Amino acid sequence: MIIERAYAHVDSYEDDQWPWSVPCVRGLLADGLRFTAPVTFLVGENGSGKSTLVEALAEGFGLDPWGGSHDWRYASPRPASVLGERIRFDAAPRGRRMLGSWSARKGFFLRAETAVHALDREGLAPHSVSHGEGFLAAFRGKFLQPGLYVMDEPEAALSFSSCLELLGHVDHLVKTGGQVICATHSPLLTALPGADILEVGDHGIHRVAWHELALVDHWRRYLTDPQAYLRHVLD
Repeated sequence: MIIERAYAHVDSYEDDQWPWSVPCVRGLLADGLRFTAPVTFLVGENGSGKSTLVEALAEGFGLDPWGGSHDWRYASPRPASVLGERIRFDAAPRGRRMLGSWSARKGFFLRAETAVHALDREGLAPHSVSHGEGFLAAFRGKFLQPGLYVMDEPEAALSFSSCLELLGHVDHLVKTGGQVICATHSPLLTALPGADILEVGDHGIHRVAWHELALVDHWRRYLTDPQAYLRHVLD
């Protein structure tokens, strides 16, 4: 483990102003966020705040919030976020060494919407391959050293088999001392054995088992009987 708990302190804020209006952000401010496994998945509907949360965690650790590694922090024109600059960590021994020295921090932040730019900037030339292959190039070329690796919906560019390959990279990474935090909509990714799953929504943040996830239940029902869902959205 690299980090064991994340927290933030704000002297005062307006409940109706973003990001303080997001329930999971208020949960972070009130109780912090504890990490109990080397791999943590955050799941929730669009707008639930999971991307806001993972971006702030990446920025708090020193990764470029636009996407990329610590070496490229703020290489893109993106100001510090009001939440990310307030994130603090309780760290495991390896994490304390990383947080104590800027040059010792290792990791990568992969976000779906800026991945091509970030990977090209770091010399992985995703323009020469498909979008999905560009993502896999990051896993093969950047997800190597022990450190903190943050991902925002990596499945967006990946096929079923590529998602399985990603899980193989994640499993190898954590066995060699890495830690992964991933926001996702994927029932495939969240099925990784031993992963901690946090569901975010109007309730804030709570831990759930894979089989209790709403997204797992919906996918199971949809694959069993697509018309049970499609009849509500198609004329």
